[in-house]
Amino acid sequence: MAYINDHYFKLKGGYLFPEIARRVRAFSAEHPELAKTLVPCGIGDVTEPLPIAVIQAMHRAVDELAHRESFRGYGPEQGYDFLRRAIAENDYRRNGMDIADDEIFVSDGSKCDCGNILDIFGDQNRIAVVDPVYPVYVDTNVMAGHTGSADELGNYAGLVYLPCTKANGFVPEIPKERVDLIYLCFPNNPTGSVATREQLKAWVDYALENEAIILYDAAYEAYITDPAIPHSIYAIPGAHDCAIEFRSFSKNGGFTGVRCGFTVLPKSLTALTSKGNKKNLHPLWNRRFSTKFNGVSYPVQRGAEAIYTETGQEQVRNLIGHYLGNAEILADSLCSTSLEVFGGRNAPYIWVMAPSGYSSWQVFDKILRDIQVVITPGTGFGAQGEGYFRVSAFNSRENAREAARRFKEVRW
Repeated sequence: MAYINDHYFKLKGGYLFPEIARRVRAFSAEHPELAKTLVPCGIGDVTEPLPIAVIQAMHRAVDELAHRESFRGYGPEQGYDFLRRAIAENDYRRNGMDIADDEIFVSDGSKCDCGNILDIFGDQNRIAVVDPVYPVYVDTNVMAGHTGSADELGNYAGLVYLPCTKANGFVPEIPKERVDLIYLCFPNNPTGSVATREQLKAWVDYALENEAIILYDAAYEAYITDPAIPHSIYAIPGAHDCAIEFRSFSKNGGFTGVRCGFTVLPKSLTALTSKGNKKNLHPLWNRRFSTKFNGVSYPVQRGAEAIYTETGQEQVRNLIGHYLGNAEILADSLCSTSLEVFGGRNAPYIWVMAPSGYSSWQVFDKILRDIQVVITPGTGFGAQGEGYFRVSAFNSRENAREAARRFKEVRW
């Protein structure tokens, strides 16, 4: 008889967003008329069409596949040279960061990469995660057997949790103990916080001193408008020797359904074998891609390349401006109530403190029942998220204004 990976049984309940969907379905079945007026402000899914430059590039690529002379089959697993070059040049080298084309690995999204990266790391690592945290970081470590069981708060034995609270501006402090892998995400999901250059330098210095590796999720970097806030961990000297960066085209180019992102893994990055020998990680990640992945489709990669054209950049700026405009509308509305509001600037998420006496799920249920708006309960992101909820700015302008109007009607 086959055996199961028992680590899956340690996972706490269901994944956050399916549980939200389940509660929304139950409400809709009970109140079908009210369900017709639901405004989604929960999951961070984009709503606006793809940029025209992307659509045109994808159409051209599909037309190429219609002719034997220009047809393409399997592409390079790590990504086509034209896209790797466009990413390295425009996102990094043009901004003073020395990233080579072959240090870019094109994938079907940063969510996948954040989990898949564990394939090249051993079980001995001491792993630190911020709290509240994007659930994928924790759950994939549980699935891989890197943790013990969860306690009553949902914290897993074996992980080092770095509290992100109102007191520290939702930016974690350097741990007093040694850790080997550190998950950081800025602009942060779910809190909307950003890290200053000085704060990121402190993390890089810690990683270099302790020979740790930072797993840096920069999926929302396009939403940074403050010129003083770094868009990449590689803007910090020394980061090439201690950091892996994940990025996505989902939230800047609207690729949530198209699927394309990338990981940056510098060739200078090393880690220890079980025998204590230093080895480069780049060949291991390259082998992982070659073995387990057949690459992102050609039309999608041509679409991603178009984002870096002058026209594409202008259209992406318009998309970002749309969602940041929604964030301002929603944040201003929530600020006008009795609630304390964070985020919504340099990020597409608003992080809101629940009224005294309400749990995160109680807030979710009340807002759904009273005004038919779907938000995300903070407790789904970790113990430190209890007592908060997240509001997503990914929406139409009409929905954002309607949700803003309704938030003012809630009576706590």
